[in-house]
Amino acid sequence: MNAAMDEISLIQQAQRHHLVREIVEDEIDLEIGTGDDDDASFGNSSIMIVQEPAILSNEEQESGDLQLKKRKKKVVKRWRNEWADTYKWAYVDIKEGTSRIFCCICRQYGRKHRRNPYGNEGSRNMQMSALEEHNNSLLHKEALRLQMASDEKIVTVIDKSIHVKALSSRTSISIIEAVLRRDPHEAEFIQSVQESIHSLERVISKNSHYVRILERLLEPERTIVFRVPWIDDKGETHVNRGFRVQFSQALGPCRGALRYHPSMNLSIAKFLGFEQTLKNALSPFKLGGAGGGSDFDPKGKSESEIMRFCQSFMNELYRYLGPDQDLPAEDMGVGPREMGYLFGQYRRLAGHFQGSFTGPRIFWSGSSLRTEATGYGLVFFAQLILAEMNKELKGLRCVISGSGKIAMHVLEKLLAFGALPITISDSGGYLVDEEGFDFMKVPLLREIKAQQRNLREYCKTYNRAKYYEDAKPWSESCDLAFPCAAQYEIEQSDAINLVSSGCHILIEGSNMPCTPQAVDVLRKANVLIAPSKAAGVGGVAAGELELNRECNLMHWSPEDLETKLQDAMKQTYQKAMKAATDFGYAKESPDALAHGAAISAFLTLAQAMNDQGCV
Repeated sequence: MNAAMDEISLIQQAQRHHLVREIVEDEIDLEIGTGDDDDASFGNSSIMIVQEPAILSNEEQESGDLQLKKRKKKVVKRWRNEWADTYKWAYVDIKEGTSRIFCCICRQYGRKHRRNPYGNEGSRNMQMSALEEHNNSLLHKEALRLQMASDEKIVTVIDKSIHVKALSSRTSISIIEAVLRRDPHEAEFIQSVQESIHSLERVISKNSHYVRILERLLEPERTIVFRVPWIDDKGETHVNRGFRVQFSQALGPCRGALRYHPSMNLSIAKFLGFEQTLKNALSPFKLGGAGGGSDFDPKGKSESEIMRFCQSFMNELYRYLGPDQDLPAEDMGVGPREMGYLFGQYRRLAGHFQGSFTGPRIFWSGSSLRTEATGYGLVFFAQLILAEMNKELKGLRCVISGSGKIAMHVLEKLLAFGALPITISDSGGYLVDEEGFDFMKVPLLREIKAQQRNLREYCKTYNRAKYYEDAKPWSESCDLAFPCAAQYEIEQSDAINLVSSGCHILIEGSNMPCTPQAVDVLRKANVLIAPSKAAGVGGVAAGELELNRECNLMHWSPEDLETKLQDAMKQTYQKAMKAATDFGYAKESPDALAHGAAISAFLTLAQAMNDQGCV
């Protein structure tokens, strides 16, 4: 009797731990069926595969198969769910009849692959401990670096396709061909050059002397590429690459952003420097242009790691900086914290307190409007455009991409003007609130971003809002669009969605947010594009006011600075429209603003370069 009971108990235990093997490409995933397994029982119990007795009748077998299918649908990944989200590299396979956990990264990229680093012995806590130990091992991190290097090579091959625009002038075509021969793989820089030359065709055709000046302008005055070694909190050494491209100092000392992002490369540094050169030339303040940064990713790094990286970055770059030479500003991945660390190391190395880097809102900074200036300036610029059409922002639906400094300040200022901003986005998707954001909802959005949570959290408080994963906001019905995330965020399909959604005006908050194909779609649909070189002048204006001694002594109020910011945006808009009409573009043309901004900036630079000779 006892033997029979033991056999029944053994069969029930096997059924509770019935294993289903599911082959997905190269990985074998073990899923545990529903049962009463606890932390210890799974680790200490043996794995048994129980076959159905052969003496069952056909009806019983069919009934058993049906029950097995139903059971398979209800399978719960109790074991794997505990580590699958955290350790995405781990997978389960059978070796010598025993289930083992393996690392797919070490298996493919590791020089030494530990065959069975851990298996199914011990409790789940022991398994989690073993997984954490492998995740922090030097062998695993070496394999991760090899994987990242391999992925970067793949991206370089796939993503660096260059769209060559059709130009009407043979001279313009020859300039583009020269850039393509010299820098064939710098897609971002080449697109920026193409857009500018397309706007300058009428200028070049009227005066051939400008061709030689343009050829000189397209080659940076100084390109600095350097190594940035730093040590993390665990004592391990890392190496990143730093860039600074001082494009032109014809109008004055360079001002330009620093960007910390894994995608950063020389092409992006040159594109940022070139765009900043035109932007500064168009602004009321005559400044040179520069751009740079590093492929360092500040996300997931501790305060001390970021500080050590910034200090190492400045150890090389400080030689080329100074109030009369070049001062950096904020961009993606570089905020007040990073600028503070950079300036502190610069002051230490330079041995004096000359100037300040534009950006930080801390005690050694000048004005308090710097971080808001770019976002506010975009809204002021949109207001100027609408005023020419006898319209106003009040009541207009606006879609915004991004949720960083610029995007949030655009949202705030749109609310101040009575507009209806309905979207913001992050790396995972976008959030839409059809009722529109308001001043009561903005603090919640800021809290979510400050805690680095997903924007989906907003929907828990406001149930009518929706969060769409892996999507962009350009299909939402709108009157104005403010792309404030990154370059190339609007592709051809996104441009088609924007046109279909009723968008009439696009204000570029980020540098070059549209691909060439997207620009073609928008222009054919008569969507007015306000280029970032004109609409983004607000950051330049506030940065220069920050460095102005009179401003620092007077400590102007935010209201006074907003007035000066509005004046700067108005001057920029008027300069761009005047240049467009002088070269035959009608004010009503959607291309007038983009062409006029490039023409005005280039003519200012060309005059200075011509006066200074061939240098």
